[in-house]
Amino acid sequence: MDYELIIRPEAREDLLDTFHWYQDQRQGLGFDFKLCADEAITKITRSPLFYKKVFQDVRRVVLKHFPFGVYYFVDNDAVIVLAVLHARRDPKNWKSRI
Repeated sequence: MDYELIIRPEAREDLLDTFHWYQDQRQGLGFDFKLCADEAITKITRSPLFYKKVFQDVRRVVLKHFPFGVYYFVDNDAVIVLAVLHARRDPKNWKSRI
């Protein structure tokens, strides 16, 4: 089954902010982050029910090489990304987006 991918504006902002932060740390590192985020999101759209629920119907996939999680839920045939946040961020940051 093909799932439609919906990335909420807040999650897009998370991705952009993190991309720029890593680029400021070292040229090209932001692109490495983007590749890892893209890979995680591709995995989600292929097998969204594979990943464990972390709160109610919200699931999380962890990025390779970066301490970030992609928080999402499945609604019928759509995968909705709520947030892309650092693992040490307060869970209230993404829970308020449900």
